[in-house]
Amino acid sequence: MAASTEHTLIFVYNADSGLFNVLADAAHKVLAPDSYRCHLCKVTYGWFSERRAWRDFIAGLGARCSFLHRDEFQQQFPGLQLALPAVLCSTEVQAPPVVCIEAAALNACTSLEALMDLVRERCLARCQG
Repeated sequence: MAASTEHTLIFVYNADSGLFNVLADAAHKVLAPDSYRCHLCKVTYGWFSERRAWRDFIAGLGARCSFLHRDEFQQQFPGLQLALPAVLCSTEVQAPPVVCIEAAALNACTSLEALMDLVRERCLARCQG
């Protein structure tokens, strides 16, 4: 039996890292939620912290997960241009990572449950298959 290839789901937020950006994003979500640009953040986080249901879902996926802000993603994958937010799958033998969920699909998610279903349907099969 062949050894399985290690895979990672990479969740990329359409927001930059850093304390100032986190505080600005929190304020934006409260003051103007309809114009907030990171739907992945909007669905998985409350005003200040990650939703428990999302944390539990990620912990139970059985896949390694990585979370990157826009600036961190651009630094790690400088040649990869794509609309954000997005979810990608990366394996030891595959470069660059492939998109599992594109921005349009993430932006169409209206609930955390819809996002979790999308991750199960599009990401797990692609990364494990």
